[in-house]
Amino acid sequence: MTARADRRDDQPGLRRASVHWAGVRWGLLAALVCAYVGSFLFSDLLTRDSNGMPSLWPMNAILAAGLLRMDPLGRRLLLGIALVTNLAVHALAGDPWFVIGVYTACDMTESLAAAALTRRLRGPRPSIRSVRHALVLVAAMLPITISVAAIGSSVAAPVAGAQLWPFFTAWAACNSMGMIIALPAALVILDPTNDEAFRRPPAAQVGLYALVAAATAFAFLKPSTPMPFLIFPAAMLAAFQLGPRGAAWSAVVVIAVTAPLTIVGDGVARIAPRWAEVDRIRMVQAFVTTIFFTCLAAALSLYKEQRLKGLMARRSAAARAARARAQAAGRARTDFLATMSHEIRTPLNSVLGFANLLAETEDGLTPAGRRKLELIAQAGGSLATIVDDILDFSRLEAGRVELRPEAVDPAALLADAASIIALDAQAKGLSLSVEADLPGGLDYALDPARLRQVLLNLLNNAVKFTAGGSVRASVRLEAPYPGGPERLRFTIADTGIGIAPEVQGRLFQRFSQADGSISRAFGGAGLGLAISKTLVTRMGGEIGVDSAPGRGATFWFTTPAEPVCAADGPPAEQEAAARVLLVDDHPMNRELGAAMLILAGCAVETAEDGDEAVRIAARGDFDVILMDIHMPRMDGLAAARAIKALPGPASRAPIIALSADVMPQQIERCRQAGMVDHVAKPIQRDVLIAALNRWLGAETEAA
Repeated sequence: MTARADRRDDQPGLRRASVHWAGVRWGLLAALVCAYVGSFLFSDLLTRDSNGMPSLWPMNAILAAGLLRMDPLGRRLLLGIALVTNLAVHALAGDPWFVIGVYTACDMTESLAAAALTRRLRGPRPSIRSVRHALVLVAAMLPITISVAAIGSSVAAPVAGAQLWPFFTAWAACNSMGMIIALPAALVILDPTNDEAFRRPPAAQVGLYALVAAATAFAFLKPSTPMPFLIFPAAMLAAFQLGPRGAAWSAVVVIAVTAPLTIVGDGVARIAPRWAEVDRIRMVQAFVTTIFFTCLAAALSLYKEQRLKGLMARRSAAARAARARAQAAGRARTDFLATMSHEIRTPLNSVLGFANLLAETEDGLTPAGRRKLELIAQAGGSLATIVDDILDFSRLEAGRVELRPEAVDPAALLADAASIIALDAQAKGLSLSVEADLPGGLDYALDPARLRQVLLNLLNNAVKFTAGGSVRASVRLEAPYPGGPERLRFTIADTGIGIAPEVQGRLFQRFSQADGSISRAFGGAGLGLAISKTLVTRMGGEIGVDSAPGRGATFWFTTPAEPVCAADGPPAEQEAAARVLLVDDHPMNRELGAAMLILAGCAVETAEDGDEAVRIAARGDFDVILMDIHMPRMDGLAAARAIKALPGPASRAPIIALSADVMPQQIERCRQAGMVDHVAKPIQRDVLIAALNRWLGAETEAA
């Protein structure tokens, strides 16, 4: 029922489209018939020479163009009308019926052959897009017109009582000149796409063509000396304003004015009064051909420029739209990563925090219970590592990671990274050694955080994929080529499962591991090495691996070695002892944070949202405020601004963001709200205490 209703609903639109096409078809047919019959009457009755051969013959080109543009029904009607017109007008001119038959057969054959060849050269809907197209078309038509003239004149000349050679040359000249001008012009006029870049109001079009007609009439009717060169500026103006179609119609206007003037003895007759009328007509055709192709060349060049501008505009618009979509996709990805990171880190904070607190504070745990806590902490740590890897890789791809070089002792940094994974190596029974071959007393300009991240990635992989044996970490200076700058070369070698040569090239690609079973056997998202490669490349170094199955793997990377003067080291960190306001809407986070701070010797007060935090902070008796970001009623950013606006000492307490929001733009918003530091969830106790010590020391110095 619905399908039938849809078809009924569509029928009015189909009928309207059919009526519109019918109107276009019959209008085009009427225009072609008028042009064909009118030019036939003028040429056959008014331009014949002494042999009875017309001097102007554009009808075959008009018929060929119509056959190319009409539908099958229109072509049949046009051929029928052309046949009747041939027979009737030739009879009216007094030609013998045999000659009429020859003329008609030759004209119809020439038109059909010209249409077929044009379709083969320019496709089923031929168009003229360059002067080269027009010249190729003209060159292709000449053999047809000359061949038809040769056959027709050899048959008709004896019957018409004319000499063969003059009869043939007159026939070939009139048909060739007519085809050279009329076929390209007709194809340009009948091409609807030529209006796309040259749309002008009808009044402007009529005015331009009237200007061409007036210039033509004035140039040839001037009493003293005709000045045909005056036609060129007017025709060129029409071509520039109206495009290729303007050039074609200008040629039609010029020949429509000059041909009758020549017949009545004006125009060209004044320029060459001793010439025969047929020669004057041919001169008119040559003149119009020159105007047409000159103006057509200019119009087509302008048309091509307009099309290129339109294409560039469309491509620019498409590029802007694609850039907007990419930016929207990037924002959506960033928002998704930020949301998922926050949602994962919030419960993970409680899991890891309470597991560590239990391990540190509960002395009565059985060995089995302590082992279970260790497994919980390991699983949570693995999940936190995966989340950090995904966020790091996203930041690296977006170009949001900046290196912050400072004076670093590479040997100490390598030893520090090795100490972090030492417990994991010990748990697997692996020996872990660190070697350094560096000049004493020198530090180098390195980003310690990013360098440590690369080292931990490689060391963790070495421990993960080594079931027994050893892991060796080393750093040394090397010169990549004689006389070249020195570089630091870090090497992590293990005695693990090894890597096949054919898969080593995939190791540094994102989400890639040696084979699909690796992730099941050892875990991981396959991002650590991709992140390491990107970071090492940003540092200006290289990274690679040497390995074979069953023979372990040796990962290495280099960085530029730029010695710097070592700055005085910071004083040794000590456990924080301060009055702390802890703000978090999640009860477990408040309990966990308070427990960590109390263990560090801090006096802790809690608030469950920003509004309560502002009221409590107004007392002005806190050394540090730890602020969550996402809270009801008043979020952490608004609370930080409100606290900084408080009078007196309350506004001077440093506010540290304590949040699962870890994207760079999120951290920047915290700083803009007045927060001085950021500690990411899941909270690591040593990181939290280091942040407290850092800002408690700053407050002490300021005081």
